Amino acid sequence: MNAAVPSIDFAGPADAEAILRDVGARLREGRVIPYLGTGVTELAKPGVPMNFEALAAFFGAKVALPRRAKGNAWAAAQHIESTRHRATVTALMADAFASPVEPTPLHHHLAALPLPLIVDSWYDGAIRAALSDRSDWGEIQGITRAGIGEDRWYRFYDVAGREADRTQAKGWATILYKPHGSIVPAKNFLISDADYVEVLTEIDIQTPIPEEVKERRTGRNFLFLGCRFNDQLLRIYARQVSKRSTDIHYATVEPDALSRNELRFLVEQGITPLAIPLARAAEILIAG
Repeated sequence: MNAAVPSIDFAGPADAEAILRDVGARLREGRVIPYLGTGVTELAKPGVPMNFEALAAFFGAKVALPRRAKGNAWAAAQHIESTRHRATVTALMADAFASPVEPTPLHHHLAALPLPLIVDSWYDGAIRAALSDRSDWGEIQGITRAGIGEDRWYRFYDVAGREADRTQAKGWATILYKPHGSIVPAKNFLISDADYVEVLTEIDIQTPIPEEVKERRTGRNFLFLGCRFNDQLLRIYARQVSKRSTDIHYATVEPDALSRNELRFLVEQGITPLAIPLARAAEILIAG
């Protein structure tokens, strides 16, 4: 028997915007961590895939895929890796995200705040570009462990894109965390099913999550902007990255687009859904 669809009382527009203004005030104080989804990239109207569905279509346009892999970016990447080579997957991802994404006003706003941590779950470099005027930040990226011969889950990069180490990271005022990797500065991509096998095996005990992320999330709320939770992988990452922070979080959502699993996830994770179009939410956060 299917579990009942969770019931959520969505706040009215005025109340939702009032909540977001309060969250925005705490964001400006560094007490809230922004978790950016693909919707934030879409605001830039970029020349790159804007979500996993579009990325799956990109793969399908480049390589003949079996039916089981069509429409699924992770399965498509796994098929390409298995039948061709990992280098082919990396080259296709580099091609897909070759066009630089211009930072939006929201990116610039977040980059100017004294945030201890920014989480960005897409592969573009817009938030890195927005941070480029500062010198007191650095980046941690998830990396594939396939074929690297190293017992590492992530790498550190400084402002200039040079590989750094944990000692340097501890001194960064802001850490940009890209759990799935990024086109810049080093073309690190977690995308195929194989990339996630070991991660998902250990993510519940938090091994793949950097210590610096664990420390900086403590006692803070998360604000999910432009995120979808319509796949188990996306829900796992959102849950594990925000784990052991606080019990109350927020997310901008489109109520009519939410699946049963997304509704259940919001309830289980204590996420207050704010039914505000992302473009409008950006305006509210920027206006202060």
